[in-house]
Amino acid sequence: MKRRERSLYAAIFFIFLLNFKTTIAQEVKGYVYDTFTQPLSAAYIYNSNSKNHAHTAENGYFILDEGKVGDTLRIGLLGFTKQEIILRQEDLDGDLKIFLESNIFKLDEIVLKEEVNVLNTFVKLDIASNPINSSQEVLRKVPGLIIGQHAGGGKAEQIFLRGFDIDHGTDISINVDGMPVNNVSHAHGQGYSDLHFLIPETINAIDFGKGPYYADAKDFTTAGYVDFKTKDRLDNSSVKLSYGKFNTIRTLGLFNLMDKKKSGSAYFGIEYIETDGPFNSSQNFNRVNAIGKYTAYFNDKDKLSLTTSHFNSRWDASGQIPERAVNNGTIDRFGAIDDTEGGNTSRSVMNVEYKSFVDDHTTLKASAFYTHYDFELYSNFTFFLEDSENGDQIKQQEKRDTYGFNAEIKKQKTLGNADLNTTVGAGLRTDKIDDIELSHTLNRNTTLNFIQLGDVNQTNMFAFYDAEFDFGAFKISPGLRLEYFKFLYNDALAEDYETLSETETAILPKLKIQYQQNDNLQWFLKTGVGFHSNDTRVVVSQEGKDILPKAYGVDLGTVWKPMPKLALNVTAWYLFLEQEFVYVGDAGVVEPSGKTERLGVDLGLRYQLNDYWYFDTDATITKARSIDENDGEDYIPLAPSFTLVGGLAIKDYKGFSGVLRYRYLGDRAANEDYSVTAKGYFITDLNLNYRLNKHMTLGIAMENIFDAEWNETQFLTESRLQNEAESVEEIHFTPGTPFNAKAILTYSF
Repeated sequence: MKRRERSLYAAIFFIFLLNFKTTIAQEVKGYVYDTFTQPLSAAYIYNSNSKNHAHTAENGYFILDEGKVGDTLRIGLLGFTKQEIILRQEDLDGDLKIFLESNIFKLDEIVLKEEVNVLNTFVKLDIASNPINSSQEVLRKVPGLIIGQHAGGGKAEQIFLRGFDIDHGTDISINVDGMPVNNVSHAHGQGYSDLHFLIPETINAIDFGKGPYYADAKDFTTAGYVDFKTKDRLDNSSVKLSYGKFNTIRTLGLFNLMDKKKSGSAYFGIEYIETDGPFNSSQNFNRVNAIGKYTAYFNDKDKLSLTTSHFNSRWDASGQIPERAVNNGTIDRFGAIDDTEGGNTSRSVMNVEYKSFVDDHTTLKASAFYTHYDFELYSNFTFFLEDSENGDQIKQQEKRDTYGFNAEIKKQKTLGNADLNTTVGAGLRTDKIDDIELSHTLNRNTTLNFIQLGDVNQTNMFAFYDAEFDFGAFKISPGLRLEYFKFLYNDALAEDYETLSETETAILPKLKIQYQQNDNLQWFLKTGVGFHSNDTRVVVSQEGKDILPKAYGVDLGTVWKPMPKLALNVTAWYLFLEQEFVYVGDAGVVEPSGKTERLGVDLGLRYQLNDYWYFDTDATITKARSIDENDGEDYIPLAPSFTLVGGLAIKDYKGFSGVLRYRYLGDRAANEDYSVTAKGYFITDLNLNYRLNKHMTLGIAMENIFDAEWNETQFLTESRLQNEAESVEEIHFTPGTPFNAKAILTYSF
């Protein structure tokens, strides 16, 4: 009898333990992969029973609180088919492995509360619907950003964003795989950013933010930042050939060097471009890009990426031409006053990235980079104003080595009724620039005299702290960034050797608040302090005075999905700058512009008509003014007041894919009293592809399909032609490309 009772009690106890184990809440841990066993980051995991959620890290790993046997998990990621899983005991006892199948991107699958950064997710959808086909299009993927080319295609593009004429990068931080692209104290101008070394087909994602609100964003983050992430692997190998007007040729080869394995991936790419351009004098442009990348995964915890690339470009240019020379018939719109302009440049890169899960709640990310850079540019903006016999051609040249590293640690923990995510980071960048030169030259052969010549050594160390308190509907993210700069300059033209040096530090607080009203309505407030970055030659000439002038900004906005296939975003913003010292590399002088303010509204709309058709548009309305000037004399020259970009895309409809894109830049002031206007333009481009079979795609790309007459870049410049007795100040411009078309053949294998 006693033996039977013991057996009965044991059975009851066993059943109790089993039932207790299935009802007690446990952490759910696991990995999310694609069907090629490659990890997927930013995938959303949601427990429908407990209402808890999590996102995967770079290596696909996630931890979800309070999971029980029988709970339903929803796993989703834009571009992949969603999954639902009913938790079993074995899922709680070990790491859960989830595999997602790729699918077309759909706007109606985006749930605002599931996205880490909603506006970046919209850009991811934009890229999937209309892929990037040229390096000129890379920056245009950032909503509200306009670019312009004005030196034969080899020079970095001019950038416009949020009421800034950013020139080539003075107030926007641009990075690729954590490596800075902006060149500090550049021969042509502060922040010069040449992205032509980036092969567009290798871009995997674009992360961007507007304003100075991000603790982890690097030097130059005033109007905002843009971070490009290259692909870790290729879905397949491909060869692309294109030929078009103006003897334009592009060849591209992307080769997958490893089978799709969980352990890693590797690929190699090479690109060659040449064109004569639409100008009367041939541009003789050519460019070569090469990239190799290897990525390895270790123990499901660590990821190591090695990237090396090389870029080389040379070109001739017709330069900016004066309106009077076109109006009086001296030249036509595609002629030149001095067609000996042009240049050459190269960039070699080594970059190492390491990411690791230290433990279940701690991740480490680190990178180290080295860049060797050469630059030589010949320009003539004033023709015969300074030298009536030889002309005013100038040469800008430098040789640069850049070294640096970035490191950050992220920790997750629960603090009261909030989840707390903290990020602590630090980094270093040092630039050694030899023989940075501005000289007066003749026919790109003879140096008539040096205007500036010297060596620059600039070091930037930084540290930051960022916290995110997640209260469910509310997320509050305070941050702090510390910047330290050391500026050294040796003037080779000075009679006595002397090292001019200055140091400066800045403490920059940040704050972001997000409120999730429901699944389809999100509000946000961002505020913070940044600074206007300055050239070493500005710093030493100012003797350390006001060399890191502060920028104060605030954004208030919302993202709303009133319907599953319609998304809207609206942001009102304000930005105040204490001072904008501008180093004019073309003249070797410093131009202080005083206090400025910019305020405006960003508007965005995305609408997916069905599985095949997708529409997007973004507009920015801006008022940019100098504070210290009188009303009517306070315009900031060339600051855009209204921009509009967008397009209609078709994806995989009976073999057809393509996009009709448009961009509009409104009229704007060319001088302080708006007595001279830089004329706006509206341009439309069309790309269309047809998949002939599994391996072959035929396409056509057309620029300026309505053959509009437009000026891509414009400047108010004083110049004198050789036959003129007096100088004239008027608009000088680079004509925009006329109608242009090229055929593209792609073979994938």
